[in-house]
Amino acid sequence: MKPRVRVVRAYPLSLGCFILLALLILGCATPRVEAPPPTTTPPIPSPLAVPRVEAKIFPNFVAVIAQEGDTLSSLSAKYLNDPSMDWFIAEYNDIDSLKPGQALIIPLRPYEKGGLTSKGYQTVPVLSYHNFSLDRSTSRMTVTKAAFEEQMKLLRDKGYRVISMDQLFDFLDFAAQIPKKSVVITIDDGWRSAYDIALPILKEYRYPATLFVYTDLIVGSQKTLSWELVQELAKNGIDIQGHTKTHRDLTLMDKKESFTEYFEAIAKELSASARLIKAKVGKDIKYLSYPDGGTNHLVIELVKKYGYRGAFTVRREGNPFFIHDYRVNRSMIYGDYNLEQFEKNLTVFIEESLR
Repeated sequence: MKPRVRVVRAYPLSLGCFILLALLILGCATPRVEAPPPTTTPPIPSPLAVPRVEAKIFPNFVAVIAQEGDTLSSLSAKYLNDPSMDWFIAEYNDIDSLKPGQALIIPLRPYEKGGLTSKGYQTVPVLSYHNFSLDRSTSRMTVTKAAFEEQMKLLRDKGYRVISMDQLFDFLDFAAQIPKKSVVITIDDGWRSAYDIALPILKEYRYPATLFVYTDLIVGSQKTLSWELVQELAKNGIDIQGHTKTHRDLTLMDKKESFTEYFEAIAKELSASARLIKAKVGKDIKYLSYPDGGTNHLVIELVKKYGYRGAFTVRREGNPFFIHDYRVNRSMIYGDYNLEQFEKNLTVFIEESLR
């Protein structure tokens, strides 16, 4: 018996079925993915090449790692907006210079108002000059050009900082901090040598100074300043302030004066000179140097009445922040001083032992 054979009839595929079958085959195929181009593995950076955070800012200070090219002045300009505040950073960190990689703190607020420490307190010497000459003079009030140059050089070489009158009184009012070795330079009267001799030396060292003028002296003679020269001094950074009208001793009443006349005369010495200086220089007068350093309670009350912020005697001592604002000390510098005698007037700290 022959085996039975199933016959399967083949049907021709339609075009639609053929396309469908092709799509199914293509859909099941694994697509070809091109390999990405070879990449170079970056080298592991050395520790020195790892970027470091330069600064971290806190409410009261900035913690800094000094970078190449940083200086104390550049950092004070960046964080304190004043390049001249380099001393503020240096004194806090007890350093004189800066190196890359050095860690330091930049205070954002005064940290030692009044110069008070556990060891004592700061004092500020105020130097008082009167006249200058090219050659030695017989007057003790006249300092030679050579001596003045030596004295200004000593201030620079020994790290003193010459500050302005406003900075001094901000310190005295416990409102601001100043460099530990601060000094103030003043010149009295109104002699022409302040322009001819002192000004070029002060400009060379970039030192501020205050000129106290008594207005009756400003007549523009061969020996005295004119108002034009006073204006030039002001334009060149010299602070012009008051030294009364006639330079009379404010504490002495003339025998021919009644008390009322004396009172009115002193008031005129203070007010008329201040008005004239303001008219000529264009600024309000805030500070007074008493003629010959003389003052008393009455004079002080009149000085306050006419708007002066502070006034100076010629008592040879430095000034702590608690000095009386109308009895500020000054040390007169005489023409026969050598450098050793000059330096004795530069005491900037008084030690106080705790008991």
